[in-house]
Amino acid sequence: MIGILINEKEKEEIYYLLKREMDEILFDLNDHRIDHVVKRAMKERYNILFNLFKRVASHHECMKYLRVGKRTKSRE
Repeated sequence: MIGILINEKEKEEIYYLLKREMDEILFDLNDHRIDHVVKRAMKERYNILFNLFKRVASHHECMKYLRVGKRTKSRE
């Protein structure tokens, strides 16, 4: 385990960066042109970012980014 000391300003910056990156991934996951293999990698990255986000965000903010039960199978 690695620990890190950050001040409030740095915490806010990490919060902003994680939130922006997760928003971008969520947007891209809805794009039907992206291959499912790429989407799987994006979901793995999202999970890592979300775990970091949970450390700096409030419970209410985390609930907005929780992806529980969001499985879409749109195979045509």
